[in-house]
Amino acid sequence: MNRYSVSLSGLLGLLLGACVAPRPAAGPGAAAARAPVDAALYRTIASLDSAMFVAFNQHDAARLQQYFADDLEFYHDKGGLANFEQTMQGFRRMFEQNRTTGLNRQLVPGTLEVFPIKGYGAVETYQHRFCHVENGKDDCGTFKNMMVWRLQGGRWQVTRVVSYDH
Repeated sequence: MNRYSVSLSGLLGLLLGACVAPRPAAGPGAAAARAPVDAALYRTIASLDSAMFVAFNQHDAARLQQYFADDLEFYHDKGGLANFEQTMQGFRRMFEQNRTTGLNRQLVPGTLEVFPIKGYGAVETYQHRFCHVENGKDDCGTFKNMMVWRLQGGRWQVTRVVSYDH
């Protein structure tokens, strides 16, 4: 590990820990919805995002990892930088530790934006809400995220994630 590496266990622990500190949910009108730059691209990325987080919410690490490229870089404002293997290990560990706690992610309505990256793919930005059950109550937090999607050989995969505002 170099000086910028952080175990994904720590990274995801911070993410989950950040969920413990409740933040106000983004309510109606929190983000002004704007027309997509490219409607077809928006639909594609929105569909991929939805499918990715169905896998996350079902704690299906094998299916979830298919959405991430082998050269993934996952940047977290509290946890640092993680690569593909660290990220996948962290997801598996998180799912194992939260089997029965209702760990889930929901996209905050009206926050998803998608922009093309010429000759590469797309950038997606949004806010999402993570929740888990602690002491019999939902513990939730709303955070910002950006993902860079690469289209290669007809397959879309995430190559960069920037998770912030924890």
